[in-house]
Amino acid sequence: MAKSISGWFNSLPRLVQIILLFIPVVNWVIEIVVRWSSAIQTKKFLNIVAAIVVTFLGVVVGWIDVIWCLIFHHMCLAD
Repeated sequence: MAKSISGWFNSLPRLVQIILLFIPVVNWVIEIVVRWSSAIQTKKFLNIVAAIVVTFLGVVVGWIDVIWCLIFHHMCLAD
């Protein structure tokens, strides 16, 4: 089992990641949970800023992450 929520998301099959990020409300919830998990775990300034931005602009960042996940198989700034 993954040690964190962001690790859990990254371990999902790519199709499941894309489906979760493609549905608007689910997208926002997944973005918030994964980003804050990553920010708390790593305590990096850039991850904390990304978590704050996603909290308010989650749907917009979520569409960017759909493309990012298609290419790199994880969320942008949420390793």
